[in-house]
Amino acid sequence: MTGWKVIDRPKDAKAPFAIEPQDAHDSCGFFAIANGASFRPMILADLDEVMAIERASFAYPWSSRFFLQEFQVECARSILVEINGKIVGYVLFWLLPDGVDIHNLAVRSEYRRRGIGRILIQQVILEALRRSSVRVTLEVRKSNLTAQKLYESAGFVATGIRRAYYSDDGEDALTMALDLAPSAQR
Repeated sequence: MTGWKVIDRPKDAKAPFAIEPQDAHDSCGFFAIANGASFRPMILADLDEVMAIERASFAYPWSSRFFLQEFQVECARSILVEINGKIVGYVLFWLLPDGVDIHNLAVRSEYRRRGIGRILIQQVILEALRRSSVRVTLEVRKSNLTAQKLYESAGFVATGIRRAYYSDDGEDALTMALDLAPSAQR
């Protein structure tokens, strides 16, 4: 992407939720600034603001405890977006041996339809490519057509259905994937 500047995290920067320090160049270690928006990993001090976005975005939001548990997982990473010091969106994902799995993405309602969700997805895809991952995957509620369109616009395709995937209401999930392997991009 043009116009992006990647900056190594200062040694005295607050640590992300993960127990072990992350690679200075992975998604928990970079700060990027573009067009007035800055991107950085989530830290504990962000949790209240993130939870406000989460609750406003989903009928069945993750709990703060679930966020904290997510970051105890060694392969878990996060990227959040700030504009003028205000958190406006975030994505959580796992770095797996041959791919990346997106777990949660949300944008503050007054900042939706401005390309922030798309930029977060692009950041995850860039991280996957940098790590030579062959695929980015996710699950999305069958009823969430807006999110499905966003993922499709980034190149994801539906790959299946997980019946009663969501334990809160039993809704099915549509599985989606973006193949990054050279043979998949013909």
